Amino acid sequence: MGRVGLVLAVALAKHGYEVVGIDPDKRVTEMLGRGEAPFYEPNLKEYLAAVSQKKTFTATRHASANSKSDITYIAVGTPTRPGGTIDLTYVEQAAKMIGRSLRVAHQHQLVVIKSTVTPGTARTIVKTIIEDESKKKPGVDFSLCSNPEFLREGHAIHDTEIPDRIIIGSDDPAAIDKLERFYEDFHGEKLPSVVRTSFENAELTKYANNAFLATKVSFINCIANIAERVPHADVESIAAGIGLDERIGSKFLNAGLGWGGSCFPKDLGALLSFSKRLGYGAELVAATVETNKKQAQKAVRFAKLALGSLASKRVSVLGLAFKPDTDDMREAVSIPVIKGLLKQHAIVTVWDPKAMENAHRIFGKTVRYATSASDCLEKADCCIVATEWSEFRKLRPSTFREKMRRPRVIDGRRLYDADEFRAAGIHLVAIGLGPNKTYARSFDTVR
Repeated sequence: MGRVGLVLAVALAKHGYEVVGIDPDKRVTEMLGRGEAPFYEPNLKEYLAAVSQKKTFTATRHASANSKSDITYIAVGTPTRPGGTIDLTYVEQAAKMIGRSLRVAHQHQLVVIKSTVTPGTARTIVKTIIEDESKKKPGVDFSLCSNPEFLREGHAIHDTEIPDRIIIGSDDPAAIDKLERFYEDFHGEKLPSVVRTSFENAELTKYANNAFLATKVSFINCIANIAERVPHADVESIAAGIGLDERIGSKFLNAGLGWGGSCFPKDLGALLSFSKRLGYGAELVAATVETNKKQAQKAVRFAKLALGSLASKRVSVLGLAFKPDTDDMREAVSIPVIKGLLKQHAIVTVWDPKAMENAHRIFGKTVRYATSASDCLEKADCCIVATEWSEFRKLRPSTFREKMRRPRVIDGRRLYDADEFRAAGIHLVAIGLGPNKTYARSFDTVR
């Protein structure tokens, strides 16, 4: 019942399906029993309330609860081991649990793997475990499909209900037919394109998808690093120009401090490790990762250029979650930024609309926790914007001038008009903005 499983469960339950969510964590199941979400995701709380009222969703720790299921989803985590390989422990445990419950099941069950796993996992590991534990035959008593998720945190419920495509992999055409019919029923007229393929193609598609998106981000950050050295250059104008090329597209061309989160770092690391085991270095993926690692530290370097020594300087960090509309701080850019500031002996104050509880667990007493964006700026010598929350976009130059001791802003997410801020007497440095850019951003428009 994590960020994939719980969202899928409540979305299905809200549409009238009877759903049982199984999680071994007592705290999680008790929270769900009270209608409380164990993490923040837009609309999740409202969906939980709706399915609690409908009584279409039940959370339990008892593994046997799925013995009467028509469809069982595996949506457990696949954390990273040292060296980048994925840890399949939870997937294997789930497969064993399903296999044992199938021993007493009287109807055919379709098992669907939502978890992100490397190619070969469904065919050689999950299917084998279920068969061994259940003593039943695949294709006869149970079927297996790989059906990777492509959810965006902050939009997970929308992406579950209105996906842009569905990938179903299996060696059993009848299993694919059954899952496709289920999605036809669930999505109705909004059913997107369905790709029917092998286990391995479905598994590798998920990694290829995230690797490509991460590469676009690292690429535009590379161009931003060049633009910063060119007078009057602005990476936003460059991104707008190349984004109009339909072969490229405008999405994921937002320069900034780099990508983080639970998917990109883990999935690219797993893809690299998997490729190396096959005897291939995947140099482009490796360069994407390396470019991203260096990007976050630009914020610390810009702060040092603005203030000189950071020792005893007050630095505010706006944004802690790896992206807006989530409380998730896994591999968030804010973490290396704040650690870099603390290493320089800066006094760090932080604020995020949703991630403060997670921040406490990561940073403890090493930073000050503000109560609002305005409070975070109080008497600061420098401000670093690390996450593009909409509330930060609304901050005006006057707020920075009134609250900060020295109005120096590192715009790590390109939220502000540099000319407007500089005209107000604020020292602003932005990712991908070249020196001496004096014309207004509004001049760079497409007509």
